Amino acid sequence: MDKPIFTYNKKYPSVNDLKSRAKKRIPKFAFDYLEGGCNEELNLRVNEEDLQQIKLMPSYLKSHSGVDMRVELFGQIYDAPFGISPIGLQGLMWPKSPEILARAAVAENIPFVLSTVSTSSIETIAKITNGKFWFQLYHPTKQEVLDDILNRLERAQCKVLVVLIDVPVFGLRYKEIKAGLSMPPKNNIRNYLQAVTRPLWSIQTLKAGIPSFASLSPYMDKNMDIKQLGKFMDSTFTGRVDIDKLNYIRQKWKGTLVVKGVVNEVDADLCARIGVDGVIVSNHGGRQIDVGESTISSLQRLRAKYKNKFTIMIDSGLRSGPDIARALACGADFTFMGRPFMYGVGALGDTGGTHTIRMLKAQFYQTMQQLSCEKNKDLPATLIMSGSKSL
Repeated sequence: MDKPIFTYNKKYPSVNDLKSRAKKRIPKFAFDYLEGGCNEELNLRVNEEDLQQIKLMPSYLKSHSGVDMRVELFGQIYDAPFGISPIGLQGLMWPKSPEILARAAVAENIPFVLSTVSTSSIETIAKITNGKFWFQLYHPTKQEVLDDILNRLERAQCKVLVVLIDVPVFGLRYKEIKAGLSMPPKNNIRNYLQAVTRPLWSIQTLKAGIPSFASLSPYMDKNMDIKQLGKFMDSTFTGRVDIDKLNYIRQKWKGTLVVKGVVNEVDADLCARIGVDGVIVSNHGGRQIDVGESTISSLQRLRAKYKNKFTIMIDSGLRSGPDIARALACGADFTFMGRPFMYGVGALGDTGGTHTIRMLKAQFYQTMQQLSCEKNKDLPATLIMSGSKSL
């Protein structure tokens, strides 16, 4: 098997390098929105810390014919076992970032998930990807809005619907509240001055236009002011997704159905009962709850019981190729990351998506070589320490 060549900017070989550069190019209020967790940000840190406790055992003398990173997921073969998580208000962090990331994901053959509250529309991303995208649904409170979104996705040839269940209320993120990015958001002189100190971001934003919830524009009154926008979001997308609502979607949606935010057996049992195709073990990147466990802990507990019932994926806390390997070794079928890709776009603009994907592919490939794993399914055999206990 030939060794692949991963071409990317060697000045930025890690997520931390991208993060440092992005921080210098993005206004503080926008960077804080990307970085922030809820409350004291404990869960945000625990996600990363617990993942880094996972230890894998390398092998060197065994026969090894090369690495095949490809994975089949819901009938599609992807080139690597990771995808791009949905993020709201992406265009706030860097203009046109959803389009940049969607285009890179298609070219590099990994999944891209568009959020309901991102800054590019369903139709725009469908055109860029030729329908090869996933969509994360914030469940609307109005039935007619839900039905219309599902119909638009079907027309756009979207095959995978991801229903988000972990936002019964919006998280209390203190950095956003201070910056005026809570709902309703507020403009203030501090944010204006921060934007002035980031001229490239400001120029690109002026060219692209002020970020808005593009997929939701058909349901919003024209010329809404900021306060009205906040009230619209609170009234239209705040509410608990119960099993009846999820079952309605399962009956109506004919494509692949994934549920995101599953961290316990009760929710997993209900998902299995109505026949979902997959779940993403996630705590919203530490942005919704600060008293829960890490996603890698939730994954390990759920994997043994549900591995034969649906595809199990994970996000929240992954930052590198070794982290991808750790998650797969612990039983994940696939992984997703959000912040690393936004760091990439914030750092490098139009080339940031491709750079970050190739960088992560190179990191994961190197880890697989060291572990002497030829396929992703070989990784669980290398697991020697799970959290704080040796296996």
